[in-house]
This record gives sequence, C-alpha cells and structure tokens, in this order.
Amino acid sequence: MNTTITHVAMDTHKKQHQVAWLHPDTGEIQEFTVANTAREIERMVKKIRKQAPGEIHVCYEAGVCGFVLQRLLEKLGCVCQVIAPSLVPTKPGDRVKTDRRDAKKLLGLFAAGQLTQVHPPEALQEADRELTRCRECVEMDRKRARQRLNSLLVRHGYIYSEGSLWTGKHGVWLGGLVFDQPRVRTVFEEYRSELEHCDQRLESLDKQLAQLAMSERYREAVAALRCFRGIDTLTAITLLTEIYSFGRFSSPRALMSYLGVTPSEHSSGESRRTGGITKTGNRRVRRLLTESGWHYRHPPRVSKTLKARRENQPGWAIDLADRAALRLYRRYKHLTERGKPLPQALMAVVRELAGFLWAMLHRLLSPAVSASS
Repeated sequence: MNTTITHVAMDTHKKQHQVAWLHPDTGEIQEFTVANTAREIERMVKKIRKQAPGEIHVCYEAGVCGFVLQRLLEKLGCVCQVIAPSLVPTKPGDRVKTDRRDAKKLLGLFAAGQLTQVHPPEALQEADRELTRCRECVEMDRKRARQRLNSLLVRHGYIYSEGSLWTGKHGVWLGGLVFDQPRVRTVFEEYRSELEHCDQRLESLDKQLAQLAMSERYREAVAALRCFRGIDTLTAITLLTEIYSFGRFSSPRALMSYLGVTPSEHSSGESRRTGGITKTGNRRVRRLLTESGWHYRHPPRVSKTLKARRENQPGWAIDLADRAALRLYRRYKHLTERGKPLPQALMAVVRELAGFLWAMLHRLLSPAVSASS
C-alpha cells in the first residue's frame, strides 16, 4: 500500500484555477491550469493520481469558490483543506503577485504545515447561514432606499419635523405630499416603491428565520440564548448559523480569539505593548455582540419582554444570564469610572459576553454535562 502524500495547492478563481503540486518521490513541482468545472476537476485528480499514486492532500484559500470545491475534491477521494487567507504568512519585500507565484507559495507553506485551516460547515449549515446573510443584505438595501428617498425630499424642501422618520405617522405624511414637477413625483414613487419592496422582503425573511429558529436543529439553543439581555431570536439564530459548531472551541478564550475581540500585542524584550482588538475571524458575530454589549451599560433588571423570553427555560440558563448581566454591568461601570474610553469599556464587555455565551452553549450542547444537570 502506498503511504506517500502528494501535496496540491490551488489558486482559485471563478473561471479557472492555477494548480501546483509536489511529486512525493522526485520533489519536482508541476504546474498547470484547470477550468472550474466538475469534469475538469475530476480529470485533474485522475492525472495527479496516475503520476503519483497515494493520498492526495489539496488546499486552497477561502474565497470565491466557497466550500463546494472542497466537497467535490473530498468526494473524489482527496483530503482537502480550506485555508484562512488572512493567516497566510507573507514577506514584506515580496511585491510581485501572479497566479503561478501564489500557487507555488501556497504549496510550499502547505507542505511545511504552516497554514491555518478554516473549519468547514456542512451543506445544510451553510444553507442556513446564507439565509441569515441574505436578511442582513436586505436590511442594508432598505437603509439605502430610505436614505435615497429622504435625500430627495430634503433637496426639494420637504422636511419632516413632527417626530421620528419611518413611523406610521411619517408614512401618512409621505402619502400626502404634493409635487409641482411630475418627474419629481415619478422619482418619489419609484423610491417609495423600492422601499416598500424591501419592507416586504424583510418581513418574509423574518418569518423564515423564525421558522428556522423553531426547527429541531436550533430550537433549544435559540431559547437558551434569548435568556441573555440584548439577544433575541434574530441575533441568536445568526450567532448559531455563523459559528455553527461551538464544540470546536475548547475554551472561552478560543472563542474570543476567533471573534477577534482580544487585544493585539507587539512586545519585544522587556517592552510590552498592547493595541486595539485583532478583528480577525467573523465580523458579523463581532458586530452583533457589540450591539448586544450596549445593553449591559444599564443596571441589571428583568423587563416584561425578557421575562416572557425566559418562560419554560431551565433554571441554570436563567441563573447564568443573570450572573452575566450583573458581572458585565459592574465591568462596564468599573472601566468607565476609571476613565477608560467607552469603546474600550464596551469591547471588554463584549469579550466577557462571548465567554458567557460559550459557557451557555457548552453546557447545553455537551451530552455529559446535560445528563448530570
């Protein structure tokens, strides 16, 4: 049985991939280009296996091809790793970039074991994540549509001053506007129609996400996360679909590092210098936790809405959420009273909130712990 390993690196693009592979016996590097089709990828694997029998390990950077290419390669019998592009070592003086050089560089680092692998989601997990990301995109579209409509009105002297925008009263005001120029009226109707379309899309997606949150796959975890202040169904289901496997984090610090909320550091010799947060990992989860973190600047209390969310939930989950509310409020108050800037105090709260979330889900998803509780 051949136990040799053939390393293959791919610089992926939408239409074609640049491939470099290392022959395990001769050490020769061979390069070629392959089209981004299932048939051509299969021919590539057969070609490499014919010249170098044994196990084939393939890597490529996470990007335009997603995880479909990885699933196809694994279906063909390869061991495929998707690499985190932000953690690929780079040389400051290397200013020449081509597809061939990128593939060869990736191949050398892959064979040396110096690359960091991205944890791949299952096909169903990726589909659930796409739904939450679609909802985020539609919300951004609605913000742009609102901005365009409001800017048009301000340019032509229609300024609403009777309260907040985009309320029911504001909608009645919009319906009663009269324009002297027919073309301005046409533009107004087009912008308003676009805004109404975005509202309908958001409503539809919110219903689908609510159904997803109530599915057997997420129901228990979403209900537990909703015990925390600042976390409701949308935030909870987004956290679960974006991270999709909390079991891969062995400790709260591992989750904090993945979310990029730990301080950066540049220390040498006797000097120790810390900077802002690293901002690595998942920016969507980091943004959601930052929004939730603002709730903990207020003294802990259980509102009617939060009390309703906690109905029929286990006592240990409610107790953990209460301890988090008290701890995080004290943390925020202590840092601000010491004169720390609000962003730094907030990020300290977000960091510890990530730890409480890890503790909640670790206990919930661990069969041994759940059985003993």
